[in-house]
Amino acid sequence: MHISHRQHFFDHLAQTSDFPLALEIEKAEGVYMYGPDGKSYMDLISGIGVSNVGHRHPKVLEAIHAQLDKHMHLLVYGEYVQSAQVQLAKALADTLRIDAPNPSPFGLIDNVYFTNSGTEAVEGAMKLAKRFTKRREFISCYNAYHGATQGALSLAGAEFFKRNFRPLLPGVKHIQHNYLTDLEKITDQTAAVIIEVIGGESGVRVPGADYLVALRRKCTETGTLLILDEIQTGFGRTGSFWAFEQYGIYPDILLSAKGMGGGMPIGAFMASQRVMKVLKNNPILGHITTFGGHPVSCAASLAALRVTIDEQLPKAAIAKGALFKSLLIHPEIKEIRGKGLMLAAEMASFDKLKDTIDQCIALGVVTDWFLFCDNSMRIAPPLTITEEQIREACSVILKVLNS
Repeated sequence: MHISHRQHFFDHLAQTSDFPLALEIEKAEGVYMYGPDGKSYMDLISGIGVSNVGHRHPKVLEAIHAQLDKHMHLLVYGEYVQSAQVQLAKALADTLRIDAPNPSPFGLIDNVYFTNSGTEAVEGAMKLAKRFTKRREFISCYNAYHGATQGALSLAGAEFFKRNFRPLLPGVKHIQHNYLTDLEKITDQTAAVIIEVIGGESGVRVPGADYLVALRRKCTETGTLLILDEIQTGFGRTGSFWAFEQYGIYPDILLSAKGMGGGMPIGAFMASQRVMKVLKNNPILGHITTFGGHPVSCAASLAALRVTIDEQLPKAAIAKGALFKSLLIHPEIKEIRGKGLMLAAEMASFDKLKDTIDQCIALGVVTDWFLFCDNSMRIAPPLTITEEQIREACSVILKVLNS
């Protein structure tokens, strides 16, 4: 008897909820995904911030094929000189030659440590901060999400996600994103503050420029490392290659993943050589990974980086985001927050939003909500989305809201 892929999905793939979307996707290209019956779905969430240059961008595919003809895994990270890794690290460093009015006291970021994912980048950054500062305290934001491994989970600002996995790391404090008075919690006992430039899973919360400047100055005053989590905001999504460029500040450690890979798994934590070199001794091999910086992922990432810059996708994201805001005007939409193509459309309740999302998916437009903001619709399509496609997507959303 033939058993469908759908049945195998439920029988053999570990589930993370009792109600997965369970859309069967056979192919994807550009802003569209296709089911086995040929039905198209416009992807308005980019696989949760991953497909910034669209699904299967030709230049990303070309880079992957070229790397496959050379080699795949060779040895654990950091031992061999591998062209794909080296070229990507240099290209990332080049994006970080930024003369910010509020700089890092440790100089420009020029060292990249490649990981397999965003949560691994967080873990590596936490180890680096403890090793460099010789401190143990971390500060993160309420309703922040930095990953699901135990160190990253310890930083999470929602007890709902943590309570059944305790004990977690001690010494983690929380502050309110964009609250100046909370910065007093940062002291000379704090190893690092880790913060999203724009709050992601809290529902796209955009800070004031004065807040991030005050945060940078407080970290500098106390010798605390400022870790900017740009796992969702990086690679052009908010209108600049890195979101922090819009705020006149500079991080001590920068995190990237998601859109970084052009659809392939990769992440990174980045710092100046002065900071990063502490992982070389006492102990030697202070942080190691087998597959971090896999050459195929690095080749894909380098192609995605070049596409993002060459096609001026960050600049285009500003106008495209503005178009979404101008079109999605409806009594059921209370507010649209965000920058560039990282947007949240707030509705009255989760029930209203969930019904809207379900109907949109049935009509071929995939949207979602946020972990810590379940009454807001996530709108974060590939940066390559066209004006015509934006109008088409908004027409579907408005049709559902009017039904």
